[in-house]
Amino acid sequence: MSVHLETERLALRRITVGDLDNLVALDADPEVMRYLGPPTLLQAMRDEGLPRILAYYDRGDDLGYWAVQEKAAETFLGWVFFRPHRDIDPPAPVDRSGIEVGYRLRREAWGKGFATEACRPLVVRGFEALGVERVYAETMATNVGSRRVMEKCGLRHVATFDYPGEDEPEVQYAVTAREYRA
Repeated sequence: MSVHLETERLALRRITVGDLDNLVALDADPEVMRYLGPPTLLQAMRDEGLPRILAYYDRGDDLGYWAVQEKAAETFLGWVFFRPHRDIDPPAPVDRSGIEVGYRLRREAWGKGFATEACRPLVVRGFEALGVERVYAETMATNVGSRRVMEKCGLRHVATFDYPGEDEPEVQYAVTAREYRA
């Protein structure tokens, strides 16, 4: 197991081909996908999603996706990412310069502080070891739980915006290196 970071309760490790069923099951839960869209089907995860995730490891261990695993039980809880934003067409009218932090956890892991515990060290490492200038995260404005996680990770609300064709507004939270050091 290639561990990227550890916290008191969690190990953030590389995602492997062996995680395919875990990833598909995660995306099959309608509550997990409530703010994200339709479930990712097995074929799409196998042929597109997983290869995209694994390609990050060819570039090193600083940016990419990691499985969130509970250390005590070695249970797959979901994943986190710390990456440049993927291109969106058309781009949303917000500042996306910097590195995006995000996560997706199984419903059974919600409300236990795992998302904050997994994301916060990525933010800290980004500023203290990688020289990142800005970290941001985005979610639907109605996703109160994710907004709380963003705040607990030191990010603050900086924008509310609409994606063309979407019914619900999105929000962006961010923190700059200068704000982090203050």
